Amino acid sequence: MLSANLAWNIVNFRSNLIHDLQAQGYHVVVVAPFEADNVAKIKAMGCEFHAIAIDSKGLSPVRDAQTFWRYRALMKQLRPLAYLGWTIKPNIYGGLAARMAGIPSILNISGLGTAFIRENLLTRIVSALYKAGLGAAQTVFFQNGDDEALFLGKGLVRAGQARRISGSGINLARFAGDTGMRPHRGRFLMIARLLGDKGVREYVEAARIMKARDTSLTFHLLGFLDVANRTAISRSEVEQWVSEGIIVYHPPVDDVRPYITDSDCVVLPSYREGTSRVLLEAAAMARPVVTSDVPGCREVVDDTVNGYLCRVRDAQSLADAMAKVAALDDRQWRDMGQAGRDKVVREFSDAAVVATYRAALDDALELSA
Repeated sequence: MLSANLAWNIVNFRSNLIHDLQAQGYHVVVVAPFEADNVAKIKAMGCEFHAIAIDSKGLSPVRDAQTFWRYRALMKQLRPLAYLGWTIKPNIYGGLAARMAGIPSILNISGLGTAFIRENLLTRIVSALYKAGLGAAQTVFFQNGDDEALFLGKGLVRAGQARRISGSGINLARFAGDTGMRPHRGRFLMIARLLGDKGVREYVEAARIMKARDTSLTFHLLGFLDVANRTAISRSEVEQWVSEGIIVYHPPVDDVRPYITDSDCVVLPSYREGTSRVLLEAAAMARPVVTSDVPGCREVVDDTVNGYLCRVRDAQSLADAMAKVAALDDRQWRDMGQAGRDKVVREFSDAAVVATYRAALDDALELSA
């Protein structure tokens, strides 16, 4: 049984794992909120699908209790050999339901979200829930050492449970490198959900700084608006930026590759990530990247080699880093892009990630036999 807070997450990030499990003879069941297009894709992959309501960012005890009891009922009904969960509530409530049903679980901390960016009462509540949900997991995967150290330090996981994994893995054939003709010098692209914690406002402010120096530079922003999150950027804010001529906004798309191909540099000034998928995709496509020197971002960038790191929450530092990319000559630009591609091939391939999951599953099933 595989579960995440979006069916889209399963389709876009877990397809290779699903195909590998099926090749090993497993019947794969997916549990996620219903999204017609993505559920059709999941079923087309040969998976069984069961819908569950997950209020991803809400704090209602009633809705969360309903989510837990749905997981509990599915565990009793289906008796899966193992449960694999991604994102917060599938980790917590799916993990707890698996624990109560005696089903081995493999859980994934792919990012900590706003609850851990700002230490407050919510952090303490989420920490307590994590401890309950992760407590009996055979394996808890972390995508960077900072998150792993934080959870170990808080006693949310034990050392014997914690393992590292190289993000979601990148399909190196799908995200193919291209170090040919430089497409648009000075065309910057940020791909993210439009949240304050992704550094969207810093990106816009850095764009203002840079456009004051050079009006030929362009700054593109691609991602979901109207996100259910406490730090969401409003539609009116984005419309104001567009009307000012600071950014060009693009709604979300199924395939970001053409946008990456057309960019000179991909930017993500996030406050914290698990391991940034966007940065990996951009690096795999041989584009220099600029990102914050924070967990989940700095793992992808060797500063001055395949991109530049900037200070978090600092628009001036971000503008300075982007200016370095704009100043690269074409040979330097190609060399930096190729270094990023080489790093992804070496450290973040989907084949390596799938093999890590398979080994963890084999260990979990052996221990539960």
